[in-house]
Amino acid sequence: MKRLEGKVALVTGAARGQGEAEARLFAAEGAKVVMGDVADAAGQKIASELGDAAIYRHHDVSSEQSWRDFVGAAVERFGRVDVLVNNAGILHVAPVSEIKLADYMRVIGVNQVGCLLGMREVIPHMAKQGGGSIVNIASTTAMEGAMGLVAYSSSKFAIRGMTKTAALELGRVGIRVNVICPGGIDTPMGRGEQEGFEAVDASAWFKALPLGRIGKPEEVAKLALFLASDESSYCTGAEFVADGGQLAGERFA
Repeated sequence: MKRLEGKVALVTGAARGQGEAEARLFAAEGAKVVMGDVADAAGQKIASELGDAAIYRHHDVSSEQSWRDFVGAAVERFGRVDVLVNNAGILHVAPVSEIKLADYMRVIGVNQVGCLLGMREVIPHMAKQGGGSIVNIASTTAMEGAMGLVAYSSSKFAIRGMTKTAALELGRVGIRVNVICPGGIDTPMGRGEQEGFEAVDASAWFKALPLGRIGKPEEVAKLALFLASDESSYCTGAEFVADGGQLAGERFA
């Protein structure tokens, strides 16, 4: 039996990178996948490749109404919600001394508020059916600061706190809530292909890790699969790090 057979999974930020890898893997493992993103052409293409296993919906995670529509589409089409992966995220590069409030709040709106709204919207459906699994995607910047990433790091630290609080509140109704903290992953964001990062030699940074390489989106997706499946039935409120050894400690030549 496939690991997500009979489950309905919602994945945000599913049009590329980690979200795409999660959507594809979940579908391969038997789930019906509801994919959300704002990159409609890419998202629709992936959903069409997955056939009857997936549907795509335009979804702005910072919007309450968009969340109502997104979860509503899942219930209307598939009748239930078993898994939510809060994967959508954006990044803005600016030092604390220069960041504009509008840029800071835009990151908070997508990364932090989006995660909160997603959890809040699926809780009634999961509780009614006896449980479910929420997987929030944070970052190693939720564990330590990162120069130039005050908005991103703030939002990811908040996701850790929300995860633990939700786990405490929801365990009694069978809903598990965990957080994944990836390090650098081979996506446009992870490779440093971001305004403000042009001068950074990301390849040298990855070679200095204990595992000596950048991570793959599929490696994060496999961890999300474990947390979405019944194999992780005794895991809640926990942090799962996939960082190639980045946070293991100081490294000396």
